[in-house]
Amino acid sequence: MCDAMTLRNDADTIIQQAIKDTQPDKAVREALKELPACNGRLFLVAIGKAAFTMAESAEAILQKKISDGILITKYGHVKHPLKQVQCYEAGHPVSDENTYLATEKVLEMTEDLKEEDLVLFLISGGGSALFEKPLVSSREWEDINDQLLKSGADIREINTVRKKLSSVKGGKFARHCSPAQIYSIILSDVLNDPLDVIASGPAYPDQSEQDDAGKVADKYHLKLSLTAQKLLKEDSVKELDNVKSCIAGNVHQLCESVRRSAEKLGYRANIVKEDLTCEARDAGKWLAEFLKEETAEEKEAWIAGGETVVHGRGRGLGGRNQELALSAAQYIEGRKDVCIFSFGSDGTDGPTDAAGGYVDGYSAEVLRKAGILIAEVLENNDAYHALKQCNGLIISGPTGTNVNDVCVLLKGKEAE
Repeated sequence: MCDAMTLRNDADTIIQQAIKDTQPDKAVREALKELPACNGRLFLVAIGKAAFTMAESAEAILQKKISDGILITKYGHVKHPLKQVQCYEAGHPVSDENTYLATEKVLEMTEDLKEEDLVLFLISGGGSALFEKPLVSSREWEDINDQLLKSGADIREINTVRKKLSSVKGGKFARHCSPAQIYSIILSDVLNDPLDVIASGPAYPDQSEQDDAGKVADKYHLKLSLTAQKLLKEDSVKELDNVKSCIAGNVHQLCESVRRSAEKLGYRANIVKEDLTCEARDAGKWLAEFLKEETAEEKEAWIAGGETVVHGRGRGLGGRNQELALSAAQYIEGRKDVCIFSFGSDGTDGPTDAAGGYVDGYSAEVLRKAGILIAEVLENNDAYHALKQCNGLIISGPTGTNVNDVCVLLKGKEAE
């Protein structure tokens, strides 16, 4: 027996378990077993959407060994004060004045470090926006980031430009901390875990070629000042000898959690991709096409992890996961035994309070009866309001983790 309520309950179960399984506390505890010996002062710096959870876990283990600490995370993500770590909230996905204030506090804390000192650097997705001291004016920095986010550029391209215009990205923070050693524990939200791309690599050498940033600027027709244009051409940090890094979580763990949960619910689960990067609306259609491989007897699940992109053509509200789900609704209409959902593990999808979107075989019909045409909504990038109309928003609130996105197609067994 399969009905819409059963599918939604299964989706909710999978989502909740995935968030639980990818919490960074266990990963941080394991990574701290490899913490280098510290004969001087130990400083803790945490940046990103999972900064609070990571810092809280580290503080519980290290306690008064921490000489001083600062975390910078997104608004609404600090759950309570910490004993050894100062907590700051700031702007995301675009930096704001609190970003610059908190980053300056970190730079002041880590000035004039000695060789025997150690910086424990906890990095998670969102760190690019949350940890920043730009080399251009704050107004231009925010404008360039806004241009990049709306351009459809992928995270590698965006961070290639950010590193050139920043005083902390692209290995520059590690250089600032030298000669002290840095031990980085990283929760990756970037496909294939490139250390120079995650949070724009503040503690890793810049791997991009000299003219890569300029190529991105040309490709997306970025409007830049003469100062910014000059910075894009300057040399990058290419070598660092004071950093050790550990990847503590990534999209593979997210997909594996979804697979295990789906199997426990009786689905034959398939992870079909862990590096999904295409246009979000195209990904919705692509995922629905796996129904061509369905069998008559089994409940089945198809799972894909990654980070799709949205070209901001319209003025609506939404995010890549919501747009993926809404697009998919067109291709599963009428199927009583099918649902598709997509969500961000951090609980945030675009500039909304939703983590993602959910649709089933009834969603397109519900919207049409309400006078809402999916094609028009997608052109205006207004998936949020459409999904709200058909009870398709996934709302989790801040999750404390950030290991990318996952989208899932569930096919139940037809009711007899």
